[in-house]
Amino acid sequence: MNDPKRRSIRAYKSYFSDFLLKQRPQVTEKLLRTLRILEIAHPIPSNYFKHLEGTDGLFEIRVQHGTDIFRIFCFFGKDRELILANAFQKKTQKTPSSELKKATRIKKDYEAEQKFDNT
Repeated sequence: MNDPKRRSIRAYKSYFSDFLLKQRPQVTEKLLRTLRILEIAHPIPSNYFKHLEGTDGLFEIRVQHGTDIFRIFCFFGKDRELILANAFQKKTQKTPSSELKKATRIKKDYEAEQKFDNT
């Protein structure tokens, strides 16, 4: 049977899974359902996925469950693999700079690790 996935998604280290384990079951299901959509959608609907302007290749996955809003920072790895970094529940209009800095650091760590693995 053909795999309908257009891209693979994986979490880098435990940042995303640590966040996921703290969520209510309904939120966890909604987050995972959104990730499954991103695996197969082409193109990815903009209501789920957005490039973060002013960053070096960071994107946010947008998930809403009722009135709760969640963001998962991610970036593309090799072979168009989507790498999940940190996630958080959004409580204000503005994305917390601490979360954005954390995502930037995670991406740099990933890239350094990939460079090291390829030498």
